[in-house]
Amino acid sequence: MDRASRVVIALGGNALQEAGAPPTAEAQLEVVRKTAGFLAEISTKGYEMAIVHGNGPQVGRIVLSQEIASRENPQTPAMPFDVCGAMSQGYIGYHIQQALSEALRDRGRDIPVVTLVTQVVVDPGDPAFSNPTKPIGPFYTEGEAKAIARERGFTMKEDAGRGWRRVVPSPDPKRIVELSAVKRLWDTSIVITAGGGGIPVVEKGDGSLAGVAAVIDKDLAAGRLAQDIEADILLILTEVDKVCLNYKKPGQRFLDGMTAAEAERFMEEGHFAPGSMLPKVLASVKFARSSPGRKAVITSLFKAVEALEGREGTVVTMD
Repeated sequence: MDRASRVVIALGGNALQEAGAPPTAEAQLEVVRKTAGFLAEISTKGYEMAIVHGNGPQVGRIVLSQEIASRENPQTPAMPFDVCGAMSQGYIGYHIQQALSEALRDRGRDIPVVTLVTQVVVDPGDPAFSNPTKPIGPFYTEGEAKAIARERGFTMKEDAGRGWRRVVPSPDPKRIVELSAVKRLWDTSIVITAGGGGIPVVEKGDGSLAGVAAVIDKDLAAGRLAQDIEADILLILTEVDKVCLNYKKPGQRFLDGMTAAEAERFMEEGHFAPGSMLPKVLASVKFARSSPGRKAVITSLFKAVEALEGREGTVVTMD
């Protein structure tokens, strides 16, 4: 008997928070409940899956709240960045597992959903540490961003035409520490893992781990996970139905598919914004090339099922 297709799903920010909605826990949970419906439909189609989510806006707000609290009261010291990442894994994972469990029950599926706090090893010599690119936290106007940079020493960059945000280092994921736990849980559960790309840690000479101030791109982490658990499909869900060349420019063109070689050429030509579509395409290329028969699909949350059936999205395949 053939095994079910394995899919690793990378959830974009719009799957967790609605643009223009208040960033409250209640508002975010409401969005996650809608997201859970689409995820549950994928499960009903017979796919085995794990879920990776982003945390850019959420971890940015956690860091900000920690800083404000510590200024107001020295008895509440700010937690370091890696701890804030762990906090975001906990609360986002809690929302997803609660909502997805309900959506599965509504469809008559009794599958445990669990959140795994996940560490991911990075290279301390990664050049990303000297060139921050990963957007976190809320959007600002250019004037607000420049004022924050002056006052607090943050690196602020414009984010794909959507506004200005703080950026932090985004090193490549090298190894998922809890991979063996994901493998043990796979056959019986839906695992939410490597949330926010995983908690970035470096490995010391004695084998112990230490957290570092960075955010691993969740699409690259999802690609790393998909390779390591030998998934068939990497499904990257974002705000657009398909990858686009010349985005919001003359000659804009949506792509039904591309080979890894074509995708590399498009990246070299500068079609994809860093911190936005670029890591999605890069993760797709790495996964598609990792083994024959594997493919990555980039599409919107709302077209996820259709994309898995080959009717939507942009498919990235081996050369």
